[in-house]
Amino acid sequence: MLVLLESLAFYRNVRIGLVAGAGLAVLLYLVRTLELLGPVIDTREYPLFGPDVWFLFLAFVLAATFALLVAVALTIAEAARGAGEASTGRVE
Repeated sequence: MLVLLESLAFYRNVRIGLVAGAGLAVLLYLVRTLELLGPVIDTREYPLFGPDVWFLFLAFVLAATFALLVAVALTIAEAARGAGEASTGRVE
């Protein structure tokens, strides 16, 4: 199993996904909290915490989801590339 994960560059893909997910989440969180696109018309009440804490939770979920999506997409692309090389007989 470890050989398969290494041949698909899975660990590299996970690291790339984590960086991409964290970057996207931080960017969107800053846009929301610093109101970089203008003020937010807030007519809601947020239970227990203020809106910044709820958007921080949302940013975490977004980061994890986007990281997983990027890692899976890169792993599938690596598997397709490996399958193409195997079918043509080329080995790098």
